[in-house]
Amino acid sequence: MGISIWQLLIILVIVLLLFGTKKLRSIGSDLGGAVRGFRDSVTDKDKDKETEAKPVENKLSHDEAERVIDGEVTKQENEKVR
Repeated sequence: MGISIWQLLIILVIVLLLFGTKKLRSIGSDLGGAVRGFRDSVTDKDKDKETEAKPVENKLSHDEAERVIDGEVTKQENEKVR
């Protein structure tokens, strides 16, 4: 005792007559946008949790690590003082 394919087609025709194709298209696009926004917010929260869980690594290359800013004490100068 379920809904047959003919009953579904009759319901679809009645809905099309009541709302029209333009209205149904706008409702469908609004619903799709809402679902897409929900998915994006869920995946953003998952990405935020992953970045919070992982410690930040120092990814400086050897050249960048050796650069000296004016007035900054280098590791070598710091070791000479000790």
